[in-house]
Amino acid sequence: MTIQTPYYLMDMAALRRNMETVARLREMSGAKALLALKCFATWSVFDLMRDYMDGTTSSSLYELRLGREKFGKETHAYSVAWADHEIDEAIGYADKIIFNSLSQLDRFGERAAHIGRGLRLNPRFSTSGFDLADPARPFSRLGEWDMDRLSAARDRIDGVMIHYNCENSDFDLFSTQLDRIEGDFGAFLKQLDWVSLGGGIHFTGEGYPLDRLADRLKAFSDRLGGQVYLEPGEASITGTATLEVSVLDILDVGKQIAIVDSSIEAHMLDLLIYRETAKLPQTGAHAYQIAGKTCLAGDIFGEGRFPKPLTIGDRISIADAAGYTMVKKNWFNGVNMPSIAIRDEDGTIRLVRSFTYDDYRDSLS
Repeated sequence: MTIQTPYYLMDMAALRRNMETVARLREMSGAKALLALKCFATWSVFDLMRDYMDGTTSSSLYELRLGREKFGKETHAYSVAWADHEIDEAIGYADKIIFNSLSQLDRFGERAAHIGRGLRLNPRFSTSGFDLADPARPFSRLGEWDMDRLSAARDRIDGVMIHYNCENSDFDLFSTQLDRIEGDFGAFLKQLDWVSLGGGIHFTGEGYPLDRLADRLKAFSDRLGGQVYLEPGEASITGTATLEVSVLDILDVGKQIAIVDSSIEAHMLDLLIYRETAKLPQTGAHAYQIAGKTCLAGDIFGEGRFPKPLTIGDRISIADAAGYTMVKKNWFNGVNMPSIAIRDEDGTIRLVRSFTYDDYRDSLS
């Protein structure tokens, strides 16, 4: 099947491999795994993921509703701040609701007394190398850490969520920091029914010591006497998609530049925000800067190398294009959003969603 570029191409065989790793970790550790919708919410593949995961976790009312309607199973609701007009609807979709602050728990906790209630705990350290994404940055608004305030919540919550990892592929660092959590908050955590350790643990990466992680999680759960949750977002879908683009023009401005029918700002925004480059082909003697088609001067995917000179119409596959892409795509410059396609395990490629001018028009007023 020929699909007009640009489009995201989900590979179901690669997704199943990640899911099998998630399932092994669940089985060995006793931890439950919730898909973090803030990273990946492409519900056309939830039928496969549902068999390997325990549910979803969300960061807003719309993510929460999507998780309930399209994934089902256990549904955790978190938001930095719930609004009066949305809290009752959110409670209606949730199995557990996690409040970011004691003041939000004070305000809305009674209305959620019939479901699980939690609080975000900020351990005041993290593995993030980006200040923008660091939940432990100075004056962070993300969660409670003061034991007096946590103790004031004890009789009204049955669990906490602790999100402090970010693309952490270092098991020893993870284990050391979990030791700190046990040391600082262990007496409090032992009084609870569950603890979520959030996402950001890169346990589906090549060579990650899955057995050691499973043993560490099990020991943590055994010591505390409660259920452990993980919230894998990127770990669930690492290496499962490409962004397929085509070359529109080639310029020589002192270096060879290939302009493609896509945009890092509109279609891989997370990379631009964190000043990272896309994963482009690096095989061959012919070097090109791959650039997007918007008017932003810095709309550049990065540098690639190819076996032969590029020509107009050539296809380029940008790797690892699932996480924080489709959930962040936008209509900047009116550039059409990439379609979404799936490569099934038998190799068949099928189009599941395309976007038109009507979608662009209707996103505005």
